[in-house]
Amino acid sequence: MDLTTTYMGLKLKTPLIISSSKITGELKSIKQCAEQGAGAIVLKSVFEEQIRSEAESTVQHSNNMYYWFPEAKEHVVGLSVDTKLDNYLKFVADVKREIDIPVIASINCNTPDDWPKFAAAIQDAGADALELNIGIFPFNASLKSNEIEDIYVNILKEVNKNVTIPVSIKLGYYFTNLCSIATQLVENGVDALVLFNRYFRPDINIDTLMVENDNHFSSPEELNISMRWIALMTGNKLGCELAASTGVHDHVGFIKQLLSGARVACVCSTLYLNGFQQISVILDGLKKWMADHSYDSIDDFRGLAVSEKDTLSSFERIQFMKRDMD
Repeated sequence: MDLTTTYMGLKLKTPLIISSSKITGELKSIKQCAEQGAGAIVLKSVFEEQIRSEAESTVQHSNNMYYWFPEAKEHVVGLSVDTKLDNYLKFVADVKREIDIPVIASINCNTPDDWPKFAAAIQDAGADALELNIGIFPFNASLKSNEIEDIYVNILKEVNKNVTIPVSIKLGYYFTNLCSIATQLVENGVDALVLFNRYFRPDINIDTLMVENDNHFSSPEELNISMRWIALMTGNKLGCELAASTGVHDHVGFIKQLLSGARVACVCSTLYLNGFQQISVILDGLKKWMADHSYDSIDDFRGLAVSEKDTLSSFERIQFMKRDMD
């Protein structure tokens, strides 16, 4: 079976990509993923807010000397940020040197200010592509929906001014109109959209009355959300490649995403739950299914689930049943 494919112009041995996580923040585990058959690696994200916060906290707890010299404080914070970013660039270069599959760097950002320029340094470090993990939540009542969308577009524009490598954006589904923001991003040069980001999910312990988070991993039941939107965007010819993310735990979910039109599918939680060998298990299941259905390559069946209008309409339906009003 020919499992090779392309994603954002990159040649992949398989359409299975490892999502950004702690797993992709360590060279040893990255090499294990590559050995098991991963097509590409998305490195652990470098977080704009976290790095800035950590740098400011370090200065704050050092002593009070910066109280009288705010310019000096800002300078020291900047040096601390630069050091952390330099460490990330070194990590990108080290990973690129050690594995023979595409390396996709990841930036978690929420402003179009300084960070797009850092993208150029990531490109120079050897990254084959860049994934922008943008998370702007609608918690601010004074921030209108279109203003949130404008931030996404502006970040993309600024990044594309500084790099020539492909750029993808990992989206969440907290938008008034997903098709609208997706179209805007395509019009402004995004090479791929990753659907969807999986955010922190708070819960409440009714005994301690405390907020906690035990739901670290996704489940196969979460597959339907991304599968639905990938099918809809594929069927309506969005104009960019789509990567499926969240809920892909086995070869069944993997195949469903490809049938819906996904160019690639990303895995993460299943590796924590089943080990790195789950990569080869998924790929073996994919190959067996392809053999059973006489498919020689991924392109033979990608998007078949949305090739007919009546099939596509099933993904558009939003009600469980239609009432008979006659």
